[in-house]
Amino acid sequence: MSYPFPHISPVWSRSNDMVAVRGEGAYLYDQNGKRYLDFTTGIGVTNTGHCHPNVVRAIQEQAARLIHGQANIVMHQPMLDLVEELKQVLHPSLDGFFFSNSGAEAVEGAVKLARMATGRPNVVVFQGSFHGRTVATMSLTTSKTIYRGGYQPLMPGVFVAPYPYAYRYGWEAEQTAQWCLNELEFLLMSQTAPHETAAFLVEPVLGEGGYVVPPASFLRGLREIADRHDILLICDEVQSGFGRTGKWFAYEHSGVRPDIVTLAKGLASGMPISGLAAPLDLMARWTPGSHGGTYGGNAVAAAAAVATIRTIREEKLIENARARGAQLLAGLGHLQEAFPHMIGEVRGLGLMIGVEFRGPGRAPLAERAKAAVQAAFARGLMLLTCGTYGNVVRWIPPLIVSEAQIAEGLEIFRQALGEC
Repeated sequence: MSYPFPHISPVWSRSNDMVAVRGEGAYLYDQNGKRYLDFTTGIGVTNTGHCHPNVVRAIQEQAARLIHGQANIVMHQPMLDLVEELKQVLHPSLDGFFFSNSGAEAVEGAVKLARMATGRPNVVVFQGSFHGRTVATMSLTTSKTIYRGGYQPLMPGVFVAPYPYAYRYGWEAEQTAQWCLNELEFLLMSQTAPHETAAFLVEPVLGEGGYVVPPASFLRGLREIADRHDILLICDEVQSGFGRTGKWFAYEHSGVRPDIVTLAKGLASGMPISGLAAPLDLMARWTPGSHGGTYGGNAVAAAAAVATIRTIREEKLIENARARGAQLLAGLGHLQEAFPHMIGEVRGLGLMIGVEFRGPGRAPLAERAKAAVQAAFARGLMLLTCGTYGNVVRWIPPLIVSEAQIAEGLEIFRQALGEC
């Protein structure tokens, strides 16, 4: 089969061959002017929708003043403004910041900080996790073998504990959470001793692994075990942050206090910037010069991030995420009742919702999920799959999505399910 873009590396897997020429709000437009309801948001990036006027204005104005000021050489106002905005939305203890370009860089920086600050080599991650595609972050990723296959040997010092994916295990949520915590305690006794374990790295809502929401007791249990052994708790909020789950950050749903938080995707509405936040006294244990980056905290990207955070706050987009998320969950629940032979579970928080396709005997229906996504795309709705088997359809509408647009998306998906 011929590749439609012969000079673009085919290592980029593609969900479709659309060429987008314009984006506005919740919609993308192709070369023929066809409009698509974009419920992918660039994999959870354009939380304020495409080309929000506030973000566009901030980018234009900053580009006319200063495009790049390297942080080792000069400091610039957009980065300082971004620090002040982040201090208003993160836990008060997270008052130190480092900025990079991508989620993988943020995660790698968090692991480097944890190792340096504790003097310990090992990190515990959780089954189904996705943390990036660099050598270090693919070593931390367990959602699919494709992200790791062919790249061995990977970074040593990574140990994997179970994540409370209750539907997969077929247990009650609290029972699953407690079992996972017990298994983590066993791992600390059998594979990586507490005195050699720097951090637990966890997604407060599992992303690429299937949009799995753990019970609040799980993250609280992680916090308790971490405190007992002086292990750092890193929350990877790359996909779940900035209002996506109906709160600024998903860790807030459980009331835990992370030691380090990684930030990216929804931070700047599409401009490449990421970061990590940690207490300043923890950051002070990081050897100066041992970590860095040429473009981290770029002035234009930082200005876009400031505008994004202010827009989320001023336009009450988190409140909208909760309301529209409830509407979407209810609508998908009705579709689950109508198509019980395909849809095994609907789950999520805010506007981070997964629909798991399972058949008789709970067999994963990956091809059926993919077919549903393609049928929806043909009707003008853009969705993505995720999960280890690729059998979960993920819904990531922009936080500006309207009640009518959610209803439109649900109707298109109903038609797509009928076709499948």
